[in-house]
Amino acid sequence: MLKTLYVGNVPWGTTEEDLRDAFAEHGEVLGCRIITERATGRSRGYGFVEVNDADAEKIIESMNGVELDGRRLVVNEAKPRENRSL
Repeated sequence: MLKTLYVGNVPWGTTEEDLRDAFAEHGEVLGCRIITERATGRSRGYGFVEVNDADAEKIIESMNGVELDGRRLVVNEAKPRENRSL
């Protein structure tokens, strides 16, 4: 099964490939994306990494608090997106 992890406090210059490489050291990465501003394309400082359900807890423990390019990552299980009413 697939599990999505939230990754916060991502350094501004980090690419999706950089993030994938950092997480791949601790388990198989099935997908990776960094959320960007629509208008500028600049990173919003967070992203998501998709991993196997079996590896998720180990990866969270291994990566939460790890320093990447001078910033400590915040890693936990992603929560389902809530519908926003206008």
